[in-house]
Amino acid sequence: VQLQASGGGLVQAGGSLRLSCAASGRTFSSYAMGWFRQAPGKEREFVAAITWSGSRTYYADSMKGRFAISRDNAKNTVYLQMNSLKPEDTAVYYCAASAYGSTSYLRTYDYWGQGTLVTVSS
Repeated sequence: VQLQASGGGLVQAGGSLRLSCAASGRTFSSYAMGWFRQAPGKEREFVAAITWSGSRTYYADSMKGRFAISRDNAKNTVYLQMNSLKPEDTAVYYCAASAYGSTSYLRTYDYWGQGTLVTVSS
């Protein structure tokens, strides 16, 4: 599976962005998908995950109520809607695919996209 993330950019605090992650390959619907982010000088951290069917979603505590992950298996795409953005949300956002399941652990993800930069100005 090859993943291509897009949709990042510069936004003011309180604004919104929608990230997309397009996957190649016919097995997209068999993978759980996740979003992670990495801020400068920090470790990569879990943001959100979704099961292969899209029936369940999971979020890091600091993203609950502000971010929403979704997927469209017909389009081989997973999305991350980000609202009420804060300067501390500034990071490179990565999408990833997991054959293991929708976990928050980086090591359970098999494939990674190249990342898209989100910058939130105060």
